[in-house]
Amino acid sequence: MDGSSGNLGGSIQASLGGRYATALFDLAEQARTIDTVEASLAKVRAALDQSDDFKALTTSPVVPREAAGRAVLATADELGVDATTKSFLGVLAQNRRLAQLPAVIRAFRALAARHRGEVSAEVTSAHALTDDQVDELKQQLRRRVGREVSVDLSIDPRLLGGLVVRIGSQMIDSSIRTRLNALASAMKG
Repeated sequence: MDGSSGNLGGSIQASLGGRYATALFDLAEQARTIDTVEASLAKVRAALDQSDDFKALTTSPVVPREAAGRAVLATADELGVDATTKSFLGVLAQNRRLAQLPAVIRAFRALAARHRGEVSAEVTSAHALTDDQVDELKQQLRRRVGREVSVDLSIDPRLLGGLVVRIGSQMIDSSIRTRLNALASAMKG
């Protein structure tokens, strides 16, 4: 890693998930497989979002460590993740840290974006965005921050519509839910 890690590196390493992500990033950087690991983690993230069973496996404290390890490695094979990511998932299972996966994935993406000279933005929408909408969003964010922006997309139907964008400590909330809450608060007096 370069010496320009600055505040981002410090803030990422402050959390448990961030420390795991930093260790994984260091391994991927040495092996020159950052993009491969990032793509594998995207598959894991999609599996967490789409499979209640997989999500329960990673978060349930009652699943025995060995069973969780076997199941997560089988899932890794099914998803076709790379060897480094598969090993890493095994370590998380062994250390009973699978619940940290979402935080690890977010932190890894931020580290990879910084490595590429990009700013990482977490974008939450009420429904899936089309490729054209994602491209337009990236262009608007690039104009706003003055650098290339990689987006980490997630869906939260509770927003009703609009977006919530987080870039570092800055948050842009244009969700309908927030607007309705503000209107209801204003009407109360």
